[in-house]
This record gives sequence, C-alpha cells and structure tokens, in this order.
Amino acid sequence: MTLIVALGGTPRPNSSTEKALAISCRSAEELGAEIRRYDGSYMANLPFYGGPGHSKEAGADMVEDLRRADGILIASPGYHGSISGLVKNALDYAEDLANDERPYFHGRPVGLIATAFGHQATMSTLLTLRTITHALRGWPTPIGAAIRTTPETFDEQGEIRDVGARMQLELVGQQVLGAAGIFK
Repeated sequence: MTLIVALGGTPRPNSSTEKALAISCRSAEELGAEIRRYDGSYMANLPFYGGPGHSKEAGADMVEDLRRADGILIASPGYHGSISGLVKNALDYAEDLANDERPYFHGRPVGLIATAFGHQATMSTLLTLRTITHALRGWPTPIGAAIRTTPETFDEQGEIRDVGARMQLELVGQQVLGAAGIFK
C-alpha cells in the first residue's frame, strides 16, 4: 500500500486549511492510499526545532512516517504572505532525514495546498511551499491548490462549496498518489 503523509493546519480545530487537506487526503484514500495525518493540534505541540525542549523524541512519529512515506501532502494557511510558523516548524523536523539513504523528501511527490482570505496570499504561500519542497529535494505535483477562503467557503459538513476548488484539491491528492507509484 502507498503511504502518504499529510501535514498541515492551524491551532484552531476544523480550520479551512485542515478541511482543504482532508479533501485531498480523502481523494487519495479513495484510490487506495494509506494516509497518516499530522494536523494543527499535533504541530502546535512540537517544540521549536533545535530550540528549548526539542529532543529526538519530539515529533519522532511524524519523522518516522515521513521517512517511510511514498508521497507527502502539505497544507498551510497564508499568514502575511507566507506559510505559517506552525507549518514551517513541522517542516524543519525533516532535517532529521538529512543523512538517510533517501534524504529529506528525495524521490517523493509532494502535493501542496495554500489557503488564505486573499488571492495574493494564497499564491505567495503556494510558491513558498514549492520552494521549500525543492529545497527538501521533493517533487511538487504539477497542480497545487491555492484556495481563497471566506466564512462561506465550506458547508457545515466541511465540504467545499466551490466545484472548481474541490476539483483542484482532489487532483492534488490524486497526483501525489499517482506519482508515488511512478517513483516506487
């Protein structure tokens, strides 16, 4: 089975970012992927990488899943035109993969999702995620999802109302799964 590790969200449960990530995860899962999710609640409990309270045990389950992952999904809210500190700190834990046989995200497709209130923030956040993915030796999928969010973006069940945005999110999950099969 293909393992996809998904990380992203905010400290606020059921954030737009986590809802968007869930749609991409579900899309890959419906096609047979095994998904391991690390949400905002998980990431909020990670000490700053290399800072006070950081140890090899901190984030060890996430790091081990990233080590075993065939593909990765990353979702970040756009904060002041870039990714959130929460997501950046979680990605810093990939440094523990530096000396692996497959260092960092080497040879793995990475699907990217950015959510923000404005179009400019979604695009700059998505571009930042692509830059980080390249720095970590990952392969960003051709489609990345830049989702402009408002209070009306999602319904009460967490489903996105905009058909085009839903298709974008589903395609990101599908491309990660499909590309993971090519890289295996």
